[in-house]
Amino acid sequence: MKLINHTLGSVLCQRLELANTPWRRARGLLGRPPLARGEGLLIDPCRSVHMFFMRYPIDVVFLDRHGQVVAMRQNLRPWRMTRYYHQARSALELPAGAAAVAGLELGHRLVLEAD
Repeated sequence: MKLINHTLGSVLCQRLELANTPWRRARGLLGRPPLARGEGLLIDPCRSVHMFFMRYPIDVVFLDRHGQVVAMRQNLRPWRMTRYYHQARSALELPAGAAAVAGLELGHRLVLEAD
């Protein structure tokens, strides 16, 4: 799957993995190598993220049910956690720095696209 920034008309993630089962959501990126450029993990449903036992920082983008960016935590380091975002439906995990490079901002709308 791909993730398109509909607001900017650009591809945000070339290779997007969906974590939408209890096991995949619980595991997330734990025990996995860092995401490469162009990769992402979309956790659905998800309203907060913890970085316990992680070894590398990531960017976390929270989306509402329409795919609109409602919050972002850039360069979230290991052993930290985000607050609980009531308006969020899902969390997009990206390599650290990817959100800034892509020009991602609050209010942008992201859309899933099948390969």
